[in-house]
Amino acid sequence: MSNGPDLTSRRVRGAVVAVALALVVGCTPIYRNHGFVPSETELVEVQPGVDTRDSVVEIIGQPTAGGVLNDGGFYYVQSRFRHFGPLEPTEVDRVVLAITFDDGGVVRNIERFGLEQGRVVELSRRVTDDNIRDTTFIRQLIGNLGNFDPAQILGGDR
Repeated sequence: MSNGPDLTSRRVRGAVVAVALALVVGCTPIYRNHGFVPSETELVEVQPGVDTRDSVVEIIGQPTAGGVLNDGGFYYVQSRFRHFGPLEPTEVDRVVLAITFDDGGVVRNIERFGLEQGRVVELSRRVTDDNIRDTTFIRQLIGNLGNFDPAQILGGDR
């Protein structure tokens, strides 16, 4: 009849192990990827100054987003989120691939941007024309922040 205490201690140990295992598994981070950015091997096939919008779509697929203005560039966006227990998911990595076109619809620039400590960082760039300022809508919008006079908006000459 000495099985009673031994059986009880096994059950307690089994329950403790099960609870500890559940806590460890519940607090393991889970990573999820959202979006699509073509790999470098796929991008090698896209030649600035040669390929057009249609050939880019054939080579690497439809973009995640198009340009804001008419016939703007193609933007491929991929984000990686970390889910950790009951906490809100956090973005741990983001890559944006921007392909811009000239007026004829031919690839002009291919740029890859990343997220480094909350700041956008250029990871790679392939261009057809050097020393020409890239004035995409997003760059114009960011560049004009702080460069306005409230009197101009309100119509007053003070």
